[in-house]
This record gives sequence, C-alpha cells and structure tokens, in this order.
Amino acid sequence: RHLTFPMADLKKLSKSFHYAARGIARVAKEEPNFRTQLWAAAAVVVLMFLLKLSAAEKALLLLAAGFVLVLELANSIIERVVDLLQPRVHHYVEEVKDIMAGAVLVASIGAVLIGLIIFVPHLLALMQR
Repeated sequence: RHLTFPMADLKKLSKSFHYAARGIARVAKEEPNFRTQLWAAAAVVVLMFLLKLSAAEKALLLLAAGFVLVLELANSIIERVVDLLQPRVHHYVEEVKDIMAGAVLVASIGAVLIGLIIFVPHLLALMQR
C-alpha cells in the first residue's frame, strides 16, 4: 500500500511555510539584532564547511545558532504582545522585555563559547600547517 499525500494538505503546508517565512522576514527587516545573529549563523555555516568538523560538532553548532535565532524570534513576539498591554500593565513591561533580552544574551554567550570551543582547535591546527 502506498502512502498518499492529499493536495489539500500540500496546499496547507505551503501556506504555513509562506506565513512562517513572512514572519521571519518581518523580524529580519525590523530587528537589527536578529540580522546580526543571522549573519553570525551564516558565518558559522560557512566555517563548518571550510573546516573538517565532525557531524557532532556541526550538529552542536547548528543547534546553538538555531537556539539563539529562535529565542530572538520569541523575544520579538513577547515585545509586541507586551507593547499591546502597556497601558494596563505598565510597570511589568520593562521587566519582561529586559528578562527576555537577558535570555537572548545568555544563549548568545553560550553559542559563542560553543563556537570557540569547536572552532579554535581546528583553526589553530590549520595555521600550524
């Protein structure tokens, strides 16, 4: 028996990807930090292919970069929602934004440390050749 995938489901899936891409594009357009993190993730991917990294190292780097990007998207969502509530819950707005920004910072520092742990030995070995 063959598995079939109804065209209606493909259409729904296509629309879902379209909406997701539109959301990511909006954040990339409006949030300088997200653009910086996208460039950093792109640099990591380029370095991954230039250096002879293990599959585990590549997976860890992708996971760390993806986590930072997802947190930054979540930060953008929370900022927008909190801005809607600002007139009613004013004194928590700043705290929520600061805490979310702190979460992104912690993830970014962790990603940089993972990158250093993985890339530095490979780059040093490359320089010694």
